[in-house]
Amino acid sequence: MITELENALIKNQADFHPVVDFDPATEKLYRLDFTDSNTVLGASEIADTRLFDDYINRTLKTHKAKYGIGGYKENRTLYRRSELFAGEEARSLHLGIDIWGPAGTPVYAALGGMVHSFAYNDNFGDYGATIILLHQLETVAFHTLYGHLSLADISTLHEGAYINRGQVIGHFGEPAENGNWPPHLHFQIIQNIYLKEGDYPGVCKLSEAEQYISNSPDPDLILNLTRHIKNLN
Repeated sequence: MITELENALIKNQADFHPVVDFDPATEKLYRLDFTDSNTVLGASEIADTRLFDDYINRTLKTHKAKYGIGGYKENRTLYRRSELFAGEEARSLHLGIDIWGPAGTPVYAALGGMVHSFAYNDNFGDYGATIILLHQLETVAFHTLYGHLSLADISTLHEGAYINRGQVIGHFGEPAENGNWPPHLHFQIIQNIYLKEGDYPGVCKLSEAEQYISNSPDPDLILNLTRHIKNLN
């Protein structure tokens, strides 16, 4: 069943501003797979940020892609690299879409809104610099989360500031400021953020998938990018 939020996003999909610069006529996206089925990326590469970054860059160069993309509802092996996701039942199901590319890549607001909150989530494997925007579309209020940004992007922000559609709100952060990941953007839609500020789970336990997926619908309803992926493997 399509929710009220999903329906509003579908109706307005053509009006969202691109979150990153991408020309489908001349540029390519490559789907990155971080499940157990990826036998090329080993545990040693996942654990070492430099080796992991080398893998991303090498893969994008091989496939002549501007960005690597994917991850929504993906059951990932990646999170074994950080104690942040560990527990009696580890968190492994990804709730956003990741766009992997060079540090410094500009990030744009998909639609107008207000700065709900922001934070520097400085744990190994965390979001690093993070911005959450609050939007209202038709009668539906919801949030978008932009994770793994540059620290400079949150240095002058204040909660309640108005953000225009298409405004540059951030840049892909370097590993030292983005949670020790290869540079990328984690983009997520969140309907009810409850009492959280500057943070919201981007990964959940498999046993909690239903409740988290229902609160974080497919980010591509805003991104409009996955239809441009030529490869499916």
